[in-house]
Amino acid sequence: MKKLYETYKDKVQFLIVYIREAHALDSPSPMYTVLVEDPTNLGERLEVAKTCMTRLALEPIPAVVDRLDDKVNKAYAGYPDRLFLVGKDGRISYAGGRGPFGFKPAELEAAIKKELGAQDH
Repeated sequence: MKKLYETYKDKVQFLIVYIREAHALDSPSPMYTVLVEDPTNLGERLEVAKTCMTRLALEPIPAVVDRLDDKVNKAYAGYPDRLFLVGKDGRISYAGGRGPFGFKPAELEAAIKKELGAQDH
């Protein structure tokens, strides 16, 4: 993702939306390398999001955090992770499969190239 960001940041607005932690210790599918419990308030979720961004070395990609009601996650079916491209017309021009197996940055890059090419004509 960082490579895509560096390549296209002047032409595409990138935004990471941190949703609920997929592998919290108290979740249905814990991963013991993720040593956090599912946040119970927005402050806790903000801290977990910061830790995630740092551990995955995603800075300087801009990020926002979904609220505890998971409204964005539910609207986009983003759990556990997912890639989207929104065209200049405001419509979704690419919706990747659900992660981790559907998380395919190369497909997103092809969609970005197609979207940018369409804007040149």
